[in-house]
Amino acid sequence: MQIKKTKLKGLKILTNKIYKDSRGHFKEDFKSTFFKGSNFIFSCTSKSKKNVLRGLHMQTKKKQGKFVSVLKGSILDVVVDLRKNSRTFGKHFKIELTDKNGKSIFIPPGFAHGFLAKKSENIVHYYNTNYRSSKHEIGIMWNDPSLKIRWPIKKPILSKKDKKNLTLKQFLKK
Repeated sequence: MQIKKTKLKGLKILTNKIYKDSRGHFKEDFKSTFFKGSNFIFSCTSKSKKNVLRGLHMQTKKKQGKFVSVLKGSILDVVVDLRKNSRTFGKHFKIELTDKNGKSIFIPPGFAHGFLAKKSENIVHYYNTNYRSSKHEIGIMWNDPSLKIRWPIKKPILSKKDKKNLTLKQFLKK
């Protein structure tokens, strides 16, 4: 497993070796030794069709670190640093995660996370450092101009909830 740091402190890209043969493939997804101090306590899986955009989501009080991998398909994964005392506050990072490229992402607590599903069927698996708390979850608008995120889509499929997400300006007032 290869770990690469990014310009956003704590955000890491992991590339795993994929072992292929006539039966299919095998990949080690996760090793706790690479995440000292991060106790992953639960996992979840989402399935999305093409052009679904989920996010940008985060927990405010019960903040979560996440380890994200794609089991099937391809996503454009996007994170935004919302740690108010961070030098990179409001900056974003994008990466394509696929079932073929062996890449995963570790997102530290304090980041908003979202993704755009790029294939007809996309299955994403998450390990989380804290449980989801519906009372403490918020969303930031995927297309907030102040974030300057270039998405390869103009009209993604959004949930009713994500259509009502906050702008960064509104988040700062909370």
